Amino acid sequence: MATTFAGTGRTAAGPPRAVPAGGVRARPEAVLAAIAAGTLAVLVLWWVNTPAVAGLDGWLTEAGRVTGLLAGYAIAVLLALMARVPALERGVGSDKLARWHSMGGRYVVGLAVAHALLITWGYAVTEGTDVVSETVTLNLTYPDMLKATVALLLLVGVGVVSARAVRPRMRYETWFHLHFYTYLAAWLAFGHQLATGEEFIGSAPVRAAWYALYLSVAALLLWYRFLTPVRQAFRHRLRVARITPEAPGVVSVHVTGRNLDRLRAEPGQFFRWRFLTRDLWWSPNPYSLSAPPTGDGLRITVKDLGDQSRRIARLRPGTRVVAEGPYGAFTASRRRRRKVLLVAGGVGITPVRALFESIPAAPGDLTLLYRARTADDLVFRAELEEIAARRGAVMHSCLGPRSGIGDAFAPARLRGLVPDLPGHEVYVCGPAGLTAEVVSALRAAGVPKRHIHHEAFEF
Repeated sequence: MATTFAGTGRTAAGPPRAVPAGGVRARPEAVLAAIAAGTLAVLVLWWVNTPAVAGLDGWLTEAGRVTGLLAGYAIAVLLALMARVPALERGVGSDKLARWHSMGGRYVVGLAVAHALLITWGYAVTEGTDVVSETVTLNLTYPDMLKATVALLLLVGVGVVSARAVRPRMRYETWFHLHFYTYLAAWLAFGHQLATGEEFIGSAPVRAAWYALYLSVAALLLWYRFLTPVRQAFRHRLRVARITPEAPGVVSVHVTGRNLDRLRAEPGQFFRWRFLTRDLWWSPNPYSLSAPPTGDGLRITVKDLGDQSRRIARLRPGTRVVAEGPYGAFTASRRRRRKVLLVAGGVGITPVRALFESIPAAPGDLTLLYRARTADDLVFRAELEEIAARRGAVMHSCLGPRSGIGDAFAPARLRGLVPDLPGHEVYVCGPAGLTAEVVSALRAAGVPKRHIHHEAFEF
Protein backbone atom coordinates (compact mmCIF):
# COMPACT_ATOMS: atom_id res chain seq x y z
CA MET A 1 0.00 0.00 0.00
CA ALA A 2 1.32 3.43 -0.88
CA THR A 3 2.49 5.51 2.03
CA THR A 4 3.01 9.25 2.12
CA PHE A 5 5.57 10.94 4.34
CA ALA A 6 5.63 9.44 7.81
CA GLY A 7 7.69 11.15 10.46
CA THR A 8 9.64 10.28 13.55
CA GLY A 9 10.48 13.21 15.79
CA ARG A 10 12.71 13.19 18.86
CA THR A 11 13.64 15.74 21.50
CA ALA A 12 16.65 14.05 23.04
CA ALA A 13 19.68 16.23 22.62
CA GLY A 14 23.01 14.97 21.35
CA PRO A 15 26.05 17.01 20.40
CA PRO A 16 26.99 16.66 16.74
CA ARG A 17 30.45 15.59 15.73
CA ALA A 18 32.82 18.35 14.78
CA VAL A 19 33.38 18.85 11.08
CA PRO A 20 37.09 19.05 10.15
CA ALA A 21 38.49 22.12 8.50
CA GLY A 22 38.53 21.68 4.75
CA GLY A 23 41.39 23.89 3.61
CA VAL A 24 41.42 26.58 0.94
CA ARG A 25 38.23 26.90 -1.13
CA ALA A 26 38.04 28.75 -4.44
CA ARG A 27 34.88 30.79 -4.94
CA PRO A 28 33.01 29.95 -8.17
CA GLU A 29 32.70 33.65 -9.04
CA ALA A 30 36.46 34.12 -8.72
CA VAL A 31 37.17 31.09 -10.92
CA LEU A 32 34.81 32.32 -13.63
CA ALA A 33 36.33 35.81 -13.43
CA ALA A 34 39.82 34.35 -13.90
CA ILE A 35 38.67 32.34 -16.94
CA ALA A 36 37.03 35.45 -18.41
CA ALA A 37 40.18 37.50 -17.82
CA GLY A 38 42.22 34.90 -19.69
CA THR A 39 39.76 34.96 -22.58
CA LEU A 40 40.05 38.74 -22.76
CA ALA A 41 43.85 38.48 -22.77
CA VAL A 42 43.71 36.08 -25.72
CA LEU A 43 41.45 38.45 -27.66
CA VAL A 44 43.78 41.37 -26.90
CA LEU A 45 46.72 39.28 -28.12
CA TRP A 46 44.96 38.68 -31.43
CA TRP A 47 43.93 42.34 -31.72
CA VAL A 48 47.46 43.64 -31.15
CA ASN A 49 48.83 41.31 -33.81
CA THR A 50 46.12 42.17 -36.36
CA PRO A 51 46.71 45.73 -37.62
CA ALA A 52 44.17 45.49 -40.46
CA VAL A 53 41.73 43.06 -42.10
CA ALA A 54 40.74 43.39 -45.77
CA GLY A 55 38.99 41.21 -48.32
CA LEU A 56 37.14 37.91 -47.94
CA ASP A 57 40.38 35.96 -47.55
CA GLY A 58 41.53 38.31 -44.79
CA TRP A 59 38.29 38.08 -42.83
CA LEU A 60 38.20 34.27 -43.11
CA THR A 61 41.84 33.87 -42.13
CA GLU A 62 41.63 36.23 -39.17
CA ALA A 63 38.45 34.58 -37.97
CA GLY A 64 40.34 31.30 -38.17
CA ARG A 65 43.23 32.74 -36.18
CA VAL A 66 41.10 34.06 -33.34
CA THR A 67 39.03 30.86 -33.06
CA GLY A 68 42.27 28.86 -33.00
CA LEU A 69 43.70 30.99 -30.19
CA LEU A 70 40.49 30.68 -28.19
CA ALA A 71 40.39 26.91 -28.75
CA GLY A 72 43.99 26.59 -27.54
CA TYR A 73 43.22 28.59 -24.41
CA ALA A 74 39.92 26.81 -23.79
CA ILE A 75 41.44 23.32 -23.88
CA ALA A 76 43.95 24.35 -21.22
CA VAL A 77 41.09 25.66 -19.05
CA LEU A 78 39.14 22.46 -19.73
CA LEU A 79 41.96 20.30 -18.43
CA ALA A 80 42.58 22.55 -15.43
CA LEU A 81 38.95 22.24 -14.33
CA MET A 82 39.32 18.46 -14.21
CA ALA A 83 42.76 18.43 -12.59
CA ARG A 84 41.11 17.71 -9.21
CA VAL A 85 42.72 20.67 -7.51
CA PRO A 86 41.48 20.58 -3.88
CA ALA A 87 40.67 24.30 -3.75
CA LEU A 88 38.38 23.91 -6.78
CA GLU A 89 36.85 20.63 -5.62
CA ARG A 90 35.99 21.99 -2.18
CA GLY A 91 34.99 25.49 -3.23
CA VAL A 92 33.20 24.98 -6.55
CA GLY A 93 32.12 21.35 -6.21
CA SER A 94 32.74 18.37 -8.46
CA ASP A 95 29.36 18.36 -10.14
CA LYS A 96 29.56 22.07 -11.03
CA LEU A 97 33.11 21.58 -12.32
CA ALA A 98 31.86 18.66 -14.40
CA ARG A 99 29.07 20.82 -15.85
CA TRP A 100 31.53 23.60 -16.66
CA HIS A 101 33.84 21.02 -18.21
CA SER A 102 31.02 19.60 -20.32
CA MET A 103 29.92 23.03 -21.53
CA GLY A 104 33.54 24.04 -22.14
CA GLY A 105 34.10 20.85 -24.12
CA ARG A 106 31.38 21.86 -26.56
CA TYR A 107 33.04 25.27 -26.96
CA VAL A 108 36.44 23.67 -27.55
CA VAL A 109 35.14 21.32 -30.24
CA GLY A 110 33.14 24.10 -31.89
CA LEU A 111 36.06 26.53 -31.86
CA ALA A 112 38.52 23.91 -33.13
CA VAL A 113 36.24 22.88 -36.01
CA ALA A 114 35.55 26.53 -36.87
CA HIS A 115 39.29 27.27 -36.80
CA ALA A 116 40.10 24.45 -39.21
CA LEU A 117 37.31 25.33 -41.65
CA LEU A 118 37.89 29.09 -41.60
CA ILE A 119 41.67 28.88 -41.99
CA THR A 120 41.42 26.38 -44.82
CA TRP A 121 38.75 28.41 -46.59
CA GLY A 122 40.70 31.65 -46.14
CA TYR A 123 43.90 30.15 -47.52
CA ALA A 124 41.97 28.62 -50.41
CA VAL A 125 40.55 32.03 -51.35
CA THR A 126 44.03 33.57 -51.09
CA GLU A 127 45.58 30.88 -53.32
CA GLY A 128 42.65 30.77 -55.72
CA THR A 129 42.07 27.06 -55.19
CA ASP A 130 39.33 24.86 -53.70
CA VAL A 131 38.98 23.83 -50.06
CA VAL A 132 39.78 20.14 -50.63
CA SER A 133 43.03 20.88 -52.46
CA GLU A 134 44.02 23.43 -49.84
CA THR A 135 43.35 20.91 -47.07
CA VAL A 136 45.76 18.46 -48.69
CA THR A 137 48.36 21.17 -49.21
CA LEU A 138 48.16 22.39 -45.61
CA ASN A 139 48.51 18.90 -44.17
CA LEU A 140 51.44 17.96 -46.39
CA THR A 141 53.47 21.16 -46.35
CA TYR A 142 52.83 23.09 -43.11
CA PRO A 143 54.78 22.09 -39.96
CA ASP A 144 52.82 20.07 -37.38
CA MET A 145 49.62 20.34 -39.43
CA LEU A 146 49.06 16.57 -39.50
CA LYS A 147 49.34 16.58 -35.68
CA ALA A 148 46.71 19.32 -35.55
CA THR A 149 44.39 17.28 -37.79
CA VAL A 150 44.76 14.24 -35.53
CA ALA A 151 44.12 16.46 -32.49
CA LEU A 152 40.94 17.80 -34.09
CA LEU A 153 39.67 14.28 -34.86
CA LEU A 154 40.38 13.19 -31.28
CA LEU A 155 38.53 16.18 -29.83
CA VAL A 156 35.53 15.55 -32.08
CA GLY A 157 35.56 11.87 -31.09
CA VAL A 158 35.62 12.66 -27.37
CA GLY A 159 32.86 15.20 -27.93
CA VAL A 160 30.70 12.59 -29.65
CA VAL A 161 31.02 10.01 -26.86
CA SER A 162 30.21 12.74 -24.30
CA ALA A 163 27.01 13.82 -26.05
CA ARG A 164 23.82 13.37 -24.04
CA ALA A 165 22.41 10.94 -26.58
CA VAL A 166 25.52 8.72 -26.41
CA ARG A 167 26.91 9.00 -22.87
CA PRO A 168 24.08 7.10 -21.05
CA ARG A 169 24.62 4.11 -23.33
CA MET A 170 28.27 3.72 -22.38
CA ARG A 171 29.80 2.13 -19.32
CA TYR A 172 31.37 4.66 -16.98
CA GLU A 173 34.74 2.90 -17.27
CA THR A 174 34.73 3.16 -21.10
CA TRP A 175 33.74 6.83 -21.05
CA PHE A 176 36.36 7.57 -18.38
CA HIS A 177 39.25 6.04 -20.30
CA LEU A 178 38.26 7.53 -23.66
CA HIS A 179 38.63 10.97 -22.08
CA PHE A 180 42.37 10.43 -21.71
CA TYR A 181 42.63 11.08 -25.45
CA THR A 182 41.98 14.73 -24.60
CA TYR A 183 45.51 14.87 -23.15
CA LEU A 184 46.94 13.56 -26.41
CA ALA A 185 44.88 16.05 -28.41
CA ALA A 186 46.11 18.96 -26.26
CA TRP A 187 49.75 17.89 -26.71
CA LEU A 188 49.42 17.54 -30.47
CA ALA A 189 47.62 20.88 -30.83
CA PHE A 190 50.18 22.69 -28.66
CA GLY A 191 53.02 22.01 -31.09
CA HIS A 192 50.87 23.14 -34.02
CA GLN A 193 50.04 26.45 -32.30
CA LEU A 194 53.68 27.36 -31.66
CA ALA A 195 54.84 26.24 -35.10
CA THR A 196 52.26 28.13 -37.21
CA GLY A 197 50.59 30.75 -34.99
CA GLU A 198 51.58 34.26 -36.02
CA GLU A 199 51.29 35.47 -32.43
CA PHE A 200 53.95 32.98 -31.31
CA ILE A 201 56.39 32.94 -34.23
CA GLY A 202 57.54 36.52 -33.78
CA SER A 203 57.28 36.98 -30.00
CA ALA A 204 59.38 35.17 -27.42
CA PRO A 205 57.37 36.60 -24.45
CA VAL A 206 54.08 35.33 -25.93
CA ARG A 207 55.61 31.90 -26.53
CA ALA A 208 56.88 31.90 -22.93
CA ALA A 209 53.42 32.81 -21.62
CA TRP A 210 51.81 30.01 -23.65
CA TYR A 211 54.41 27.55 -22.39
CA ALA A 212 53.73 28.71 -18.83
CA LEU A 213 49.98 28.18 -19.28
CA TYR A 214 50.30 24.65 -20.61
CA LEU A 215 53.12 23.59 -18.31
CA SER A 216 51.17 24.84 -15.28
CA VAL A 217 48.13 22.82 -16.28
CA ALA A 218 50.33 19.78 -16.97
CA ALA A 219 51.91 20.14 -13.52
CA LEU A 220 48.48 20.28 -11.86
CA LEU A 221 47.34 17.18 -13.73
CA LEU A 222 50.51 15.26 -12.95
CA TRP A 223 50.46 16.16 -9.27
CA TYR A 224 46.79 15.86 -8.37
CA ARG A 225 45.59 13.17 -10.77
CA PHE A 226 48.60 10.84 -10.78
CA LEU A 227 51.19 11.48 -8.06
CA THR A 228 48.87 12.42 -5.18
CA PRO A 229 46.86 9.15 -5.32
CA VAL A 230 50.12 7.15 -5.27
CA ARG A 231 51.47 9.21 -2.37
CA GLN A 232 48.22 8.75 -0.43
CA ALA A 233 48.23 5.01 -1.11
CA PHE A 234 51.64 4.59 0.53
CA ARG A 235 50.84 7.01 3.35
CA HIS A 236 47.46 5.61 4.41
CA ARG A 237 47.68 1.89 3.46
CA LEU A 238 43.97 1.45 2.89
CA ARG A 239 42.42 -2.02 3.06
CA VAL A 240 38.91 -3.44 3.03
CA ALA A 241 37.96 -4.35 6.60
CA ARG A 242 34.54 -5.88 5.98
CA ILE A 243 31.44 -5.81 3.77
CA THR A 244 28.02 -5.43 5.40
CA PRO A 245 24.60 -5.71 3.70
CA GLU A 246 22.34 -2.68 4.11
CA ALA A 247 19.33 -3.41 1.87
CA PRO A 248 18.53 -5.62 -1.13
CA GLY A 249 21.36 -5.06 -3.61
CA VAL A 250 23.09 -2.52 -1.32
CA VAL A 251 26.25 -3.12 0.70
CA SER A 252 28.59 -0.97 2.76
CA VAL A 253 32.35 -1.27 2.36
CA HIS A 254 34.31 -0.49 5.51
CA VAL A 255 37.88 0.61 4.80
CA THR A 256 40.63 0.98 7.37
CA GLY A 257 43.97 2.76 7.14
CA ARG A 258 46.54 4.89 8.91
CA ASN A 259 46.31 8.59 9.78
CA LEU A 260 43.10 9.07 7.79
CA ASP A 261 42.48 12.37 9.54
CA ARG A 262 45.27 13.79 7.35
CA LEU A 263 43.00 13.30 4.33
CA ARG A 264 40.85 16.13 5.76
CA ALA A 265 37.75 14.45 4.38
CA GLU A 266 34.37 15.92 5.31
CA PRO A 267 30.93 14.30 5.55
CA GLY A 268 29.18 14.71 2.20
CA GLN A 269 32.35 14.31 0.14
CA PHE A 270 33.35 11.39 -2.06
CA PHE A 271 36.46 9.58 -3.22
CA ARG A 272 37.29 7.80 -6.44
CA TRP A 273 37.94 4.25 -5.31
CA ARG A 274 40.29 1.80 -6.95
CA PHE A 275 40.11 -1.69 -5.43
CA LEU A 276 43.27 -3.63 -6.25
CA THR A 277 41.78 -6.84 -7.59
CA ARG A 278 42.19 -8.33 -11.05
CA ASP A 279 38.80 -7.02 -12.21
CA LEU A 280 38.68 -3.63 -10.45
CA TRP A 281 42.20 -2.14 -10.20
CA TRP A 282 42.13 -0.35 -13.57
CA SER A 283 38.99 1.74 -13.06
CA PRO A 284 38.39 4.27 -10.25
CA ASN A 285 34.72 4.91 -9.50
CA PRO A 286 33.20 7.71 -7.39
CA TYR A 287 31.40 6.73 -4.19
CA SER A 288 30.38 9.05 -1.36
CA LEU A 289 31.24 8.57 2.27
CA SER A 290 28.15 7.18 3.99
CA ALA A 291 29.38 7.96 7.50
CA PRO A 292 31.58 10.68 9.00
CA PRO A 293 35.24 9.75 8.53
CA THR A 294 37.39 8.78 11.49
CA GLY A 295 41.12 8.67 12.01
CA ASP A 296 41.29 4.99 11.07
CA GLY A 297 38.15 4.24 9.05
CA LEU A 298 36.04 5.25 6.07
CA ARG A 299 32.74 3.81 4.87
CA ILE A 300 31.09 3.86 1.47
CA THR A 301 27.81 2.29 0.43
CA VAL A 302 27.33 0.79 -3.02
CA LYS A 303 24.17 -0.19 -4.87
CA ASP A 304 24.18 -3.02 -7.41
CA LEU A 305 23.97 -1.11 -10.69
CA GLY A 306 26.20 -3.28 -12.88
CA ASP A 307 29.25 -5.52 -13.08
CA GLN A 308 31.58 -3.13 -11.27
CA SER A 309 29.36 -2.55 -8.23
CA ARG A 310 28.52 -6.28 -8.13
CA ARG A 311 32.22 -7.13 -7.90
CA ILE A 312 32.66 -4.62 -5.08
CA ALA A 313 30.00 -6.47 -3.08
CA ARG A 314 32.15 -9.61 -3.32
CA LEU A 315 35.39 -8.00 -2.12
CA ARG A 316 37.33 -9.91 0.49
CA PRO A 317 38.64 -8.37 3.72
CA GLY A 318 42.27 -7.36 3.31
CA THR A 319 41.90 -6.18 -0.28
CA ARG A 320 44.16 -3.18 -0.87
CA VAL A 321 42.48 0.09 -1.83
CA VAL A 322 43.62 3.30 -3.50
CA ALA A 323 41.32 6.26 -2.81
CA GLU A 324 41.62 9.50 -4.78
CA GLY A 325 40.18 12.47 -2.97
CA PRO A 326 38.37 13.76 -1.07
CA TYR A 327 36.27 15.64 -3.62
CA GLY A 328 33.07 17.63 -3.65
CA ALA A 329 31.54 20.63 -1.91
CA PHE A 330 28.36 18.95 -0.62
CA THR A 331 29.47 19.73 2.93
CA ALA A 332 28.47 21.60 6.06
CA SER A 333 30.79 24.45 5.06
CA ARG A 334 28.11 25.73 2.67
CA ARG A 335 25.58 26.08 5.44
CA ARG A 336 24.63 29.68 6.31
CA ARG A 337 21.36 29.24 8.24
CA ARG A 338 20.53 27.76 11.61
CA LYS A 339 17.87 25.33 10.37
CA VAL A 340 18.82 22.54 7.95
CA LEU A 341 16.71 20.33 5.68
CA LEU A 342 18.24 17.23 4.08
CA VAL A 343 16.41 15.57 1.16
CA ALA A 344 17.50 12.19 -0.22
CA GLY A 345 16.19 9.82 -2.86
CA GLY A 346 17.32 6.24 -3.33
CA VAL A 347 21.05 5.65 -2.92
CA GLY A 348 21.46 9.43 -2.69
CA ILE A 349 21.01 8.83 1.03
CA THR A 350 24.72 7.94 1.34
CA PRO A 351 26.23 11.47 1.63
CA VAL A 352 23.05 12.73 3.28
CA ARG A 353 23.32 10.11 6.01
CA ALA A 354 26.86 11.33 6.78
CA LEU A 355 25.61 14.92 7.00
CA PHE A 356 22.60 13.87 9.11
CA GLU A 357 24.95 12.56 11.76
CA SER A 358 27.53 15.34 11.68
CA ILE A 359 26.17 18.71 10.54
CA PRO A 360 25.96 21.07 13.54
CA ALA A 361 22.31 21.64 14.56
CA ALA A 362 20.41 22.11 17.78
CA PRO A 363 17.48 19.80 18.65
CA GLY A 364 14.53 20.64 16.40
CA ASP A 365 16.63 22.43 13.75
CA LEU A 366 17.45 19.38 11.60
CA THR A 367 15.00 17.56 9.30
CA LEU A 368 15.48 14.66 6.88
CA LEU A 369 13.10 13.74 4.03
CA TYR A 370 13.86 10.32 2.54
CA ARG A 371 12.16 9.02 -0.64
CA ALA A 372 12.16 5.31 -1.52
CA ARG A 373 9.84 2.89 -3.31
CA THR A 374 9.43 0.37 -0.47
CA ALA A 375 10.36 -0.02 3.19
CA ASP A 376 13.03 -2.54 2.16
CA ASP A 377 14.67 0.18 0.06
CA LEU A 378 15.20 2.44 3.08
CA VAL A 379 18.96 2.11 3.44
CA PHE A 380 20.30 2.83 6.97
CA ARG A 381 16.79 2.92 8.43
CA ALA A 382 17.86 1.81 11.91
CA GLU A 383 20.91 4.09 11.87
CA LEU A 384 18.87 7.10 10.76
CA GLU A 385 16.27 6.54 13.46
CA GLU A 386 19.01 6.25 16.09
CA ILE A 387 20.64 9.46 14.86
CA ALA A 388 17.28 11.27 14.89
CA ALA A 389 16.66 10.17 18.47
CA ARG A 390 20.13 11.12 19.64
CA ARG A 391 20.20 14.52 17.93
CA GLY A 392 16.62 15.58 18.46
CA ALA A 393 16.10 15.64 14.69
CA VAL A 394 13.00 14.84 12.62
CA MET A 395 12.94 12.19 9.90
CA HIS A 396 10.16 11.71 7.34
CA SER A 397 10.12 8.79 4.91
CA CYS A 398 8.01 8.64 1.76
CA LEU A 399 7.27 5.18 0.37
CA GLY A 400 5.40 3.95 -2.66
CA PRO A 401 5.31 4.44 -6.43
CA ARG A 402 4.57 7.87 -7.86
CA SER A 403 1.33 6.53 -9.35
CA GLY A 404 0.09 5.79 -5.85
CA ILE A 405 1.27 8.80 -3.86
CA GLY A 406 1.38 11.54 -6.48
CA ASP A 407 3.92 14.33 -6.25
CA ALA A 408 5.77 13.62 -3.01
CA PHE A 409 7.65 16.91 -3.18
CA ALA A 410 4.90 19.33 -4.15
CA PRO A 411 5.55 22.80 -2.68
CA ALA A 412 2.44 22.70 -0.50
CA ARG A 413 3.36 19.29 0.88
CA LEU A 414 6.91 20.42 1.66
CA ARG A 415 5.65 23.51 3.48
CA GLY A 416 3.33 21.32 5.53
CA LEU A 417 6.12 18.92 6.50
CA VAL A 418 8.79 21.52 7.25
CA PRO A 419 7.68 24.57 9.23
CA ASP A 420 9.46 27.76 8.16
CA LEU A 421 10.74 25.99 5.04
CA PRO A 422 12.02 29.22 3.36
CA GLY A 423 14.26 29.79 6.38
CA HIS A 424 16.14 26.49 5.96
CA GLU A 425 19.46 25.63 4.39
CA VAL A 426 18.66 22.68 2.11
CA TYR A 427 20.84 19.82 0.84
CA VAL A 428 19.44 17.55 -1.90
CA CYS A 429 20.92 14.32 -3.26
CA GLY A 430 19.36 11.68 -5.46
CA PRO A 431 18.79 10.71 -9.09
CA ALA A 432 19.01 13.62 -11.53
CA GLY A 433 15.26 13.70 -12.20
CA LEU A 434 14.33 13.68 -8.52
CA THR A 435 16.92 16.33 -7.70
CA ALA A 436 15.59 18.65 -10.41
CA GLU A 437 12.02 18.08 -9.17
CA VAL A 438 12.91 18.81 -5.55
CA VAL A 439 14.95 21.92 -6.39
CA SER A 440 12.07 23.28 -8.49
CA ALA A 441 9.59 22.60 -5.68
CA LEU A 442 11.84 24.26 -3.10
CA ARG A 443 12.16 27.38 -5.24
CA ALA A 444 8.37 27.47 -5.66
CA ALA A 445 8.01 27.12 -1.89
CA GLY A 446 10.14 30.22 -1.33
CA VAL A 447 13.61 28.82 -0.61
CA PRO A 448 16.25 31.11 -2.18
CA LYS A 449 18.49 29.45 -4.76
CA ARG A 450 21.67 30.31 -2.85
CA HIS A 451 20.43 28.22 0.09
CA ILE A 452 19.80 25.04 -1.97
CA HIS A 453 22.81 22.77 -2.41
CA HIS A 454 22.97 19.66 -4.54
CA GLU A 455 25.58 17.53 -6.24
CA ALA A 456 24.64 14.98 -8.86
CA PHE A 457 27.51 12.50 -8.22
CA GLU A 458 27.01 11.36 -11.84
CA PHE A 459 29.95 11.65 -14.24
